[in-house]
Amino acid sequence: MRDFWLSCGHHLLDRDRNGRLRVTDEFMKLYLARPELVPPPDACGVERSLQAAFLADPWRPVAPVEIDAIADADARENWRYLIALRDQLAIHRTLEATYTTLVRENIQLPPIFVDQLTHLILRNALDRCQDGYALRAAELFFRPQRLTLHEGALLAADQEYVDASGRGASPLAAMLGLPEQPDIEVLSDANAASYWERSDRFDLALDLTVGRHGLAGLATVIARWIKHLLDIDVVVEPLDALRDVMLAWYVGLDANGTRIGDALWNGVEIDEATRGRIVGLFRLTFGDAEVVIERMADQPVHLILAMAPDRVLRMKPQNLLNGLPIRQLESVT
Repeated sequence: MRDFWLSCGHHLLDRDRNGRLRVTDEFMKLYLARPELVPPPDACGVERSLQAAFLADPWRPVAPVEIDAIADADARENWRYLIALRDQLAIHRTLEATYTTLVRENIQLPPIFVDQLTHLILRNALDRCQDGYALRAAELFFRPQRLTLHEGALLAADQEYVDASGRGASPLAAMLGLPEQPDIEVLSDANAASYWERSDRFDLALDLTVGRHGLAGLATVIARWIKHLLDIDVVVEPLDALRDVMLAWYVGLDANGTRIGDALWNGVEIDEATRGRIVGLFRLTFGDAEVVIERMADQPVHLILAMAPDRVLRMKPQNLLNGLPIRQLESVT
């Protein structure tokens, strides 16, 4: 089996009998290697002692007064978030159950922690996936993208990769705001087989033009995500255009998609500029009508994905857990 996304740390996790990711001591210790949690050279003795104790036993009780005694305010905040996440993991034991609880109970954590959980859960849900387009599309779930139109194609490149790169000679690199940097490759049939070996570099752009592999791959990932977390079978299909679509129910896949859906739901005519920010429109249908609320039993759900005015796309896959018209949402365990 070809491995991918090694940097997410999935090798440090176990699987339970249901295929969910169980937390280990090694995984918890990995968090202490995060830049925001590594004590700097001038860190106070309290912070250094707390880190040493946590390395020895990631599950030890941590009293609020221990964190309050840390001298640096940012370090105190980071430790509070880490302990809050640790405590949720201790209660629920799997990443999937923890993530579902965080979303449904609206427990606030920094986006970077939520993105890391998403990354790991998707790595599990997509295990053995042989579709490079789907794997690259899955990156949209946990990594912001910068979009641009190039020769009639809508291309998404990893925002962090773009921002960390230098200026390149290629038109695509220049349009994405790259300082000196070799050309960004667009994922294609010619290089798709290379995705696995370079998956942790996040250096491939994805073509999200309607009718091409990118949106089809994203539809596949959405269906796998729902199946993995909700155990519900769905079919997700990309649509060509928003025109003449009747919204019986909709889910915004990001904040901008939600705003567009809200406007359409309320009968507000959206202008061409707003319409042009729509990246993807999908039709979702359920395999079993029994799981759907009565009035939606024979109706499709529409999913709307849109970029911000600055052409940055920040997907919110958690909306798929709370936004679907399902009779009863059972938490994964």
